[in-house]
Amino acid sequence: MPKSEPKSDPGRFAYGGLERVIHERARLSILASVAAHDGGLLFTELKGLCKLTDGNLSRQLTTLAEAGLVETWKGTRNGRPQTLVKLTAAGRKRFADYIAELEAVVTDARRSAAGATAGRAATA
Repeated sequence: MPKSEPKSDPGRFAYGGLERVIHERARLSILASVAAHDGGLLFTELKGLCKLTDGNLSRQLTTLAEAGLVETWKGTRNGRPQTLVKLTAAGRKRFADYIAELEAVVTDARRSAAGATAGRAATA
C-alpha cells in the first residue's frame, strides 16, 4: 500500500498574523523605518527613507495612527514646523509579531522550494 502524505492542519498556511494594515508596502516600509529608530523619525527623514510624497506619507501615517501603531508629535525647531513619528508600545509588539509571522511564510516557502528542487533532481 502506498504511503500517504500527512494531512495538513486546516488553515496551516492561512498566516493569520499578517495584518492588512501593516502588509501594504508603504505602511510596511514606514513601520520598518521607525522600528529601526527608537527615538523616532522626523517626517522629512521618513519621507526620504520610504520614497513617499508628503501626501502619501501623511495618509499612511493617519492609517497607522488610527490602528494604534504609531504616534506623532508636532512642534517647531528653528522656527520650522516638524513632525516626529514613533511606534507606540502596542505598535512595536504588533510589528514584531507581524515579522515573526512573515518569517514563518519565508520558512515555509523555502521548504516548499527545496522540496520541489529535490523532487526535480530525483526524477532527472
